[in-house]
Amino acid sequence: MENLPVETTSFIGRTTELALIEQMLTKHRLVTLNGVGGVGKSRLAVRAARRAAPRFPDGVRLVGLSPLREPSLLGYVVLEELGLADQSTRPPEDVVAEWLATRDVLLVLDSCEHMIDACARLAVLLLDAAPGLRILATSREPLGVAGEWCVEVEPLPVAADPARDPGGGDAVALFLDRARAGTDGLRPDRAEQVSAADVCRRLDGIPLAIELAAARLPELSVHQLGEGLRHRFDTLITADGVRTPLPPRHRTLRTTIGWSHELCTPLERLLWARLCVCAAGFDGADARAVAAGGPLSADAVPALLDGLVAKSVVRPVPGTAEPVRYRMLDTVREFGAHWLGELGEEAAVRQAHLEHYRSLVTRADREWLTDRQTAWATRVVAEHANVRAALDHALREGRLHTVLEMTGALWFFWFACGFTHEGRFYLERALADAPGPGPEYAKALWAYGLVTMSQGSPEEALRHADEFRVLAERSADPTARVAACCFEGTPLFLTGDCERAITVLDGTTKETLSGSYEVACFLNRIVRAFARITLGEFASGKALAHEVSVELAARGERWARAYGDYVQAVAAFGLGDWADAAEHARASMRGKRHFHDTSGVALAVDVLAAATVADGRNESGAALLGTAQRLWQSIGRPQLGAPPLVAVREQAERQSRRALGGAAYTRAYESGLYGDTVDGIAYSTRA
Repeated sequence: MENLPVETTSFIGRTTELALIEQMLTKHRLVTLNGVGGVGKSRLAVRAARRAAPRFPDGVRLVGLSPLREPSLLGYVVLEELGLADQSTRPPEDVVAEWLATRDVLLVLDSCEHMIDACARLAVLLLDAAPGLRILATSREPLGVAGEWCVEVEPLPVAADPARDPGGGDAVALFLDRARAGTDGLRPDRAEQVSAADVCRRLDGIPLAIELAAARLPELSVHQLGEGLRHRFDTLITADGVRTPLPPRHRTLRTTIGWSHELCTPLERLLWARLCVCAAGFDGADARAVAAGGPLSADAVPALLDGLVAKSVVRPVPGTAEPVRYRMLDTVREFGAHWLGELGEEAAVRQAHLEHYRSLVTRADREWLTDRQTAWATRVVAEHANVRAALDHALREGRLHTVLEMTGALWFFWFACGFTHEGRFYLERALADAPGPGPEYAKALWAYGLVTMSQGSPEEALRHADEFRVLAERSADPTARVAACCFEGTPLFLTGDCERAITVLDGTTKETLSGSYEVACFLNRIVRAFARITLGEFASGKALAHEVSVELAARGERWARAYGDYVQAVAAFGLGDWADAAEHARASMRGKRHFHDTSGVALAVDVLAAATVADGRNESGAALLGTAQRLWQSIGRPQLGAPPLVAVREQAERQSRRALGGAAYTRAYESGLYGDTVDGIAYSTRA
C-alpha cells in the first residue's frame, strides 16, 4: 500500500541525510524534517519513505497538507489518503487510530507548518494508539511533540574551492542537471562551470532557487545569469521593493523568486498571481475559468501557461492523463498570492474560483445519470481540494445559498464516491446556517439524508423525513415528491420494516420524471425491489430490479445500475440460482469499483461469498467472506447495520463453517481478511 508520487526528475545528493533519516526512523517514532521553504524537504521525505518502505509491511502513505486550510478537516484528509471509506459517524481521527492500531505503517505528513497544533495533536493520538506506526513529517518548524526527533534539512553544498572539486558539489550538480534538461544537452566548459558554482553559491544552495535560475538558461548564458543574480543580490532588494530583515536563506529564496517574477511578461505575472487561488492543481480549462478577465483573455491563457511551465513557476503533475494538470510549489504560490493582494484582486479572483467550481459540481449533478457519469466522478475527485477550498471560502464569506447549492449538488460525491464523512461535515454547517427553507436547502437536506443512511444511521434520516416531505409538497419539481418517498422508505427498509417501506415507496409514480431528484426515481424502485425480495418475493423483486437496470444501461449510467445488479444477485440467491447470483454480484462489484464505492463493493462481495458457499465451494467462499470483512472494517459499520443485509452474510458464514470445520474455515477466512485488499477484490471479480 503506497501512494508516493513518481519522480520525474533526477534526485541529486542528500546521501548523508537519507542515511540519517533511515537510522532515526528505526530509533524514533516521529521524525520531522525542518527547513526553509524550497530547501527540498518534501522531495527528501518522499525519497526517504520509498527507501524505508520494505520495513513497513502494511505500507507507506503520503498525506499532502499544503492545500488544506481548515484544521478541523485534517482527520478527513488522512482518512482519505489511507483509503479508508469509513461510513460510520465516529470522528475520523478515531477511525484512523483504530485502523492503524494493529499495523506497521509509515505515515508521511507533508507541509505541516500552517497547522502545527492540529498536526501535533493528531501525531500524539495516532502514535499512542498504534505501536507499529512511524510518522515522517515535513515542516518549516518542529511539531513540538514529546519524542519528536528533528532533522534540519540544509541547502545543498557548493564546493568552496572549485579548483579542488571540479564538480562543484551537489548544488552545482543539480543546477547543471536541470540546465541540460532545458537546453538540449548543455556541455559547460571550465569557465561556465566556475560561473555555475558562483550562481549556486549566491543562491545558498537552495534547490528551488537553483531550479528557477536554471530555467533561465535557454535565454541567458551561465555568465549572464550570474551577473543578473549578482545585481539582484548586491542591491538586497526583494521583489516587493522593500528592504527586508528576513534571515539570509529566506531572503535568498524571495529574491530569486522575485527575479523570476520580473523576467516574466506582465501577463505571465498576472496569470501567476491569479492561479494562486487554486488549492491543489488545475488544468487548462480551470486556468481559463479562474484567471481570465480584463487584460488577460481566455484565449491567451494556454500560451502564457506554457511560458510559466518553461520558467519552472508552474509544473505539470506527473502521471496525469489528458487534460494535463499543473501545480505550483508552495513557496512560489505564496509569492504569487502576495502579489494578488497587492493588485487588489484577491476577492474577485476567489469569487471567480468559487463560481467555477459551483458551476462544475452543479453540472456534474445534472449529468450524473448519463454516459458522462464516470468522467464526472473522476473529475470531481481530481478537483476535490479545489471544491473544498471553494466551500471554505463561501462559508467564510457567508455565501450561504452557494454553500447549500454546492453541498446539495455534491450528493453523488458524498454518497456515491465514498466521501460521507466530509459530506456530513459540510452539510451540517450548511443546514445549520441556512437562511431559510428553499430549493437549495431542500436539496442539501436530501443529501444529508443519503449520507446518514450510508453511515448506518437510518434513524437519523427518518428524523428529517417529515421536514423534507413538507418541502417536497411545496415544490414545483415533480421528482421532489419521489425523493420524499425515498427519504422515508429507504431508512424504513434499512431498519427492517420492509412492509411499511413498500407501502411508502409504492406511493410514488412508476415513471421516470425529470428534475433535481431524478436519481430518486431509480433508487426508489431498486429499494422497493430489494424490500420485496426480503419478504420472499424473489421473482417479482428480481424482475423489477432488472427493469431498472435496463433503463439505466440505456442511459450509459453505471453507479445505480450496479445496485440493480446487486439486488438481482440477492434475488437469484434466494431462487437458488448460484451461478446467476455470482454473475450479477461480479457485475455490481465492477460497477462500484469505478466510483471507489467501498460499501457497494463490500455488499457485492458478501452476496458473491454466499453464492459461492451455496454452490459447494466453501473454501473460496470463506476467503471471500474474509475479503468482505476487510472492506467492512474500512467502512466502519458492517452491512450498514441493516438486518436484511446482515442475514445474507451470517447464513453464508454458518454454512461454510459447518462444511469446512472450524480450523479450515478460519484459515480460509483469514487468507481473505489479512490478504491484500486489491488482490482480494480482483479475485472476487473472477471467483
